[in-house]
Amino acid sequence: MNLSALFDFKKRIRKVLGEKLYYKLGYAFLLTRPNFRISITRMNALKDIHRGQCCFIIGNGPSLRNMDLSPLAKEYTFGLNRIYLMFDKMGFAPSYYVIVNKLVVQQCGKEILSKVTSPKFVSYDARRWIDFVPDLMYLYCREGPLFYEDITRGVWQGATVTYIAMQLAYYMGFQKVILVGVDHSYTDKGLPNETVISQGDDANHFDPGYFGKGFRWQLPDLKTSEIAYHLARDQFESSGREILDATVGGKLEVFTKVDYSTLFD
Repeated sequence: MNLSALFDFKKRIRKVLGEKLYYKLGYAFLLTRPNFRISITRMNALKDIHRGQCCFIIGNGPSLRNMDLSPLAKEYTFGLNRIYLMFDKMGFAPSYYVIVNKLVVQQCGKEILSKVTSPKFVSYDARRWIDFVPDLMYLYCREGPLFYEDITRGVWQGATVTYIAMQLAYYMGFQKVILVGVDHSYTDKGLPNETVISQGDDANHFDPGYFGKGFRWQLPDLKTSEIAYHLARDQFESSGREILDATVGGKLEVFTKVDYSTLFD
């Protein structure tokens, strides 16, 4: 059975069983897989490990080109997707690393393992393209819209890896989350989630080679991302926590804005 036929088969099964039962059975099946069970154990050890602390989620927008990220070396940080292309300029590696998009893992899996030394969170669906190393944890990506408080039970992608990082930060107990480099703006046009092949330099990220010529990637779904961001904002606020946006020139209007230059006075 090819991948297309397998995908269609899974869609039919999900329709017959219903979403809730489908994912319940899917989770039960994953628990029979040794590496997934190990992932659960590793994630259990991270529950509320940063209770009351602050962290930064570093996006991949072009605004990072004009920012001095060196102050973040002393902070807890989440890096996403191909952030490792900026490690030399940043002068540090993030505390945690997150990637769930199968297309990106498929093209960069070996590179990720060679460059990222931080604990890594990867979609279980992308396991065939990245080795299960001692600091890696598989995530069970489920349907939404939903904010998952317990990442051992699953996460919703919300059309952006940034939303995954928010769920992880909540699970770890962070009191305050600050966004940088989450520009929420793209020059490429087309259908949301459509897979395209880059024809030249990448203007949507901090590095022109991020999704450079020949790289396969999916066009953004900003509307779904905004739904996810609203869920994250409400979840944090209902728990007496907060998400702030320190992106320089960012277009996202969901979170309270703060001036990045004033955060380290």
